Amino acid sequence: MPANRCPNPTCEYFNRALPNNAKVCPWCSTPVGNVVAPAPSPSQPPSQPPQQPPSQPPVQSQRPVEQPSYQTPQAPPAPVDYSTSYQQRVSYVPPQPAYTPPQQRVPVLKLIHTSGREFHLHGEGGFIGRRSQSVTIAPEIDLTGIPHEGIVSRRHARVDWDWSQNAYIIVDMSTNGIYLNNSLLTPGVQYRLINGDMLRFGQDNLVNFTVYIM
Repeated sequence: MPANRCPNPTCEYFNRALPNNAKVCPWCSTPVGNVVAPAPSPSQPPSQPPQQPPSQPPVQSQRPVEQPSYQTPQAPPAPVDYSTSYQQRVSYVPPQPAYTPPQQRVPVLKLIHTSGREFHLHGEGGFIGRRSQSVTIAPEIDLTGIPHEGIVSRRHARVDWDWSQNAYIIVDMSTNGIYLNNSLLTPGVQYRLINGDMLRFGQDNLVNFTVYIM
C-alpha cells in the first residue's frame, strides 16, 4: 500500500511520506491521498519552483515637511552719538608766506632859508629853481618869492637820492654857480649832501640855505 504524501507543493512536507493513517498533512492540513504525483517526463519542462508572491517595495519613510525657518527680527542699531564721533584729520601746516622786505623810505630833504622859510623835497629827486612864464612846470623845490630870487636860475640844481650812498646828491646846473660850505661846485659833477651843510646860490652871498635830511 503506498504511503500517504502531502500534495501541497508549498508545504515543507510536500511529497514526503506521512503515516498511513494520516488524512491531512500535519503541517499544512491539506487532505492527503495514496496517490503519488508521477515523475515528469523528459519532454515536459521541469516543474518550476513555486513562485513567491511579488515582493512589495520597501516602504520609504516619508520625510517630514520642513517648516520654513524664520529669523528672529533683531533690534535696530542704537543711534550714533555724533557729538563725540569724529574723524581724525591730518594736521595742516599753512605755507609760510614769502618774505618781503619792508620798503625803504626815502628821507625828506629840507632847505631852510636865512629868512626862516622852509622848502621840502618829497620823493627821490627833483629840481631846485623858480617858476617862469617860459617854464610852465614848477620845480620840485620852488624858490619863487624869496629875497633876491633873481639870482636863482629856472633849473638851478638837480638833487636825487642815491641808494648806494644812502644820501642826497646835488649837481650844479646854474649860470651863477653853487657854493657848498664855501666851496664852488663844478657844474655836472655830483656832490653829496649831509645834515648841516651850507648851500649858497651865487657869489654875492645873498641866497643861503641850511641842509637838513629827515
